[in-house]
Amino acid sequence: MLEHCAIYPGTFDPITNGHLDIIQRAHALFGKLVVAIARSKTKTPLFSLEERLEMMRLSVSSLGVECVGFEGLLVDLARERHARYIIRGLRALSDFEFEFQMGYANKSLNPQLETIYFMPALQNAFISASVVRSILAHKGQIAHLVPSSVVDFIQRRGDVDRL
Repeated sequence: MLEHCAIYPGTFDPITNGHLDIIQRAHALFGKLVVAIARSKTKTPLFSLEERLEMMRLSVSSLGVECVGFEGLLVDLARERHARYIIRGLRALSDFEFEFQMGYANKSLNPQLETIYFMPALQNAFISASVVRSILAHKGQIAHLVPSSVVDFIQRRGDVDRL
């Protein structure tokens, strides 16, 4: 296990099994992992920041992972948390171009910051939060796509008939 802190940023609207897979593997590699949930003013999340934080905390409670909300530059959060590594997921080639640009942008702002890319396990490669939101919007089943704690959270929220 490395002695450095890593940050896994995202919108996590909601957390999926693909996200959880990456969190578990990154946590196994680093002494400290911070999951940073972006407020994301440029997107219109289905769930509030507070709800996304709660779903994340419920999903990773057994891991000892720190969950924080943030807005602003990721490099500023990394500096505050003394993180040297950014964790990002790559599902498909279409993710690569955006992540490649973001990795270089972050490196230009903080040359000591390294971005490490994880591919999700094959069974999770097709899962995205936008797919989950679309299925939810059409009252479809999502239990096989998200952690069970997320299904429970959404059921308690009461705005979805079937999960």
